[in-house]
Formats: sequence, C-alpha cells, structure tokens
Amino acid sequence: MANPKGNPQNLQPIKSTREEPLTERINLRITKAMKEELATKDDPPEFCRRVIQEALDKDKNQENA
Repeated sequence: MANPKGNPQNLQPIKSTREEPLTERINLRITKAMKEELATKDDPPEFCRRVIQEALDKDKNQENA
C-alpha cells in the first residue's frame, strides 16, 4: 500500500545549482498570443528569466556608454 504522506525524499527542499537562489516572484500580464507562444518553449520560466536578464544587461550597458 502507498504511503499516504508521500515519500520522505519529496518532503526535502529542492537544491539549486544557481549562484543566486530564486527567492522573489513577480506577476505580469501578457496577451493570449504571447502566452500561447511562450508555452511552446521547452522551459518557459527559464526562458523568461533569460530574456529579462538580457534586457537588464542591455539597459545597463546603454547607461554606461
């Protein structure tokens, strides 16, 4: 019979391999078309993080130039 409380290893926090932990959250509104296109990506959350970081880096470089 299955354990009704789940497996003990499932209760452990997820270990991150990132330099900085992902602790913060944001909410944003997008169009339905954007959401559908985003859903086709392999890893939508990572895609969003990467694109946001690229835009922040670009903006920072323009300020320093």
